Amino acid sequence: MSTSDLVLVKAGPYQFLARFESKDAPKTVAMFRKLLPYRQKLIHVRWSGEGLWVPLGDKDFGVGFENQTTHPAPGHILLYPGGYSETELLFCYGGVSFASKMGPLSANHFLTIVAGNENLRPLGERVLWHGAQDVTFDVADEAT
Repeated sequence: MSTSDLVLVKAGPYQFLARFESKDAPKTVAMFRKLLPYRQKLIHVRWSGEGLWVPLGDKDFGVGFENQTTHPAPGHILLYPGGYSETELLFCYGGVSFASKMGPLSANHFLTIVAGNENLRPLGERVLWHGAQDVTFDVADEAT
């Protein structure tokens, strides 16, 4: 795996290394690469379970559905490109059944945490009990 396939994710006081799912979600990965470094706030999901999200309103990234799932695993990061609900990023730390007030949704799995997984639950609980946390996605370098 080359460093061009890796993303350094800093969320709250934690650091993770994620791998792009380039083979299965090429359009989403290409779009997200152009955004790096990408800074936002993570808040706890309302409907989906043990996940964090970045609400993005009516933002249109110009990608459709690919490699979509409704039941992501801990460490999966998804993009919901909009439609029935608002555009969003979903950062899973435990059991998730992706949904909105409109019902079940599916989103593009385009990043997977490959290092730092032991801090997924502590991050999720921190956001749940202490509120929004800064998150930054950036290209991982050789030293990461």
